[in-house]
Amino acid sequence: MPTDRPPTLDPTAVGRWQRVAPAASPWLHEEVARRMLDRLQWIKLKPQAWLHWGAVRGGLQAHLHLARMYPDSACFVLEAQEDRAQAAIKSIVKPWWHPKRWTVPAVRFEAPPAAAVDMLWANMTLHEAADPPALLAQWHQALKVGGFVMFSSLGPDTTRELREIYQALGWPPAGHQLTDMHDWGDMLVQTGFAEPVMDMERITLTYETPERLLQELRELGRNFHPQRFPALRGRAWKARLLRTLQEQLPRQADGRIVLTFEIIYGHAMKAQPKVKLSPLSAVSVADMRAMLQGSRGAH
Repeated sequence: MPTDRPPTLDPTAVGRWQRVAPAASPWLHEEVARRMLDRLQWIKLKPQAWLHWGAVRGGLQAHLHLARMYPDSACFVLEAQEDRAQAAIKSIVKPWWHPKRWTVPAVRFEAPPAAAVDMLWANMTLHEAADPPALLAQWHQALKVGGFVMFSSLGPDTTRELREIYQALGWPPAGHQLTDMHDWGDMLVQTGFAEPVMDMERITLTYETPERLLQELRELGRNFHPQRFPALRGRAWKARLLRTLQEQLPRQADGRIVLTFEIIYGHAMKAQPKVKLSPLSAVSVADMRAMLQGSRGAH
């Protein structure tokens, strides 16, 4: 199980994509978010405060649904890039004359204090993390003890048809290797989360043409593999790619091209902190307060 940066993911390429990714919610991300919302029925905790991690790429329509589910909860929205932060503000903040501007808690577009939120919602971000353990640690730090993270990501079977074509032609990989749900579960436990629940499903998308398929893939992400083709491709190569996809990708009975996406869903609770005793042990004030409260509640 990987415990550091994924070996087939180039952090420089990830950083570049984070800077240039469109400030819009892809259709697939909104659909995955809708399915995540269905899974919230399993969670009985009603958060007093929650954090939407990457709302613009994760799904602005989903954010509106979450806001309606938790109208009295404080909400934080965190965006790493300025253009996406502005897009989030424009979409989420009510105009001054709107009644809800004065009757519900104001959304804060900033990182919350440590241990300040009961729910962290992160849709379709984890598979693009250059350092997943560091990202999970950030999520863990933001949550209160007993709070939970709700997330989704792409899984290893994503675009398997395209990967097989690239491999058969001897081309560099079509994308970096994606982490499976069991490894995400192990990583959550190592970070300090408890009771991770993981599941997955495969979504089959269909396209009329190879051009439309490539357009959607460009909206969803980039190839982060360190061994990807290092230079620009020419028109002849693109023509060959389109022709190959037209001829070799599987099709439905109606002739539409088929491409598979594996979607991983997960949630986990922030467990009571555990401290290994040694002659000299360091404990944060927040963790000490949580341990003392837990100890009092046990009597």
